[in-house]
Amino acid sequence: MKQSFFCLPALVVTLFTLVGCSDNKIYSNTVSKTGAANIDLVAMKKLIEDNNSRFTKAHVAGDNAVINNMFTEDAKVLPPESQPVIGRSAIAKLTKQYIEYGITEFREESTDFYGGGDILIDQGNYLMVYGKDKTRETGKYVNIWKKEGGTWKIYSNIWNTNTPATPAK
Repeated sequence: MKQSFFCLPALVVTLFTLVGCSDNKIYSNTVSKTGAANIDLVAMKKLIEDNNSRFTKAHVAGDNAVINNMFTEDAKVLPPESQPVIGRSAIAKLTKQYIEYGITEFREESTDFYGGGDILIDQGNYLMVYGKDKTRETGKYVNIWKKEGGTWKIYSNIWNTNTPATPAK
């Protein structure tokens, strides 16, 4: 009994040492070109920003095909005030509805970017102008990008407006 009591502190110190010395750079914001999980985040951020630009321009142009091809087959979209939309074909229907609002301006600005391996996370702010009355909406988003068939595609997308909800009457 006494022997196991004296071994406990040694075990705790060993565990803390192992955890503290682990090299978990997969979610690091630094640029690294070594190791399978580490990627050049500067280059990847530029690639994702270019994809975001194509994505937003396609909304203004009403190009549903370009938008839908940017999602993985099993993608999940989490729109505000709605149930999740799962799968590229279901997302295509949702995208069509948004395009029908008449989007005249749409921009995304990345504020945080991180990841590694086959997953990248891009979060930021957006501006969208739509409708006959030119409704201006600002908000924030998170896109999880996943490599599918050698191409970075959106695996999960969530956004919401900065405008406070109006109280129920």
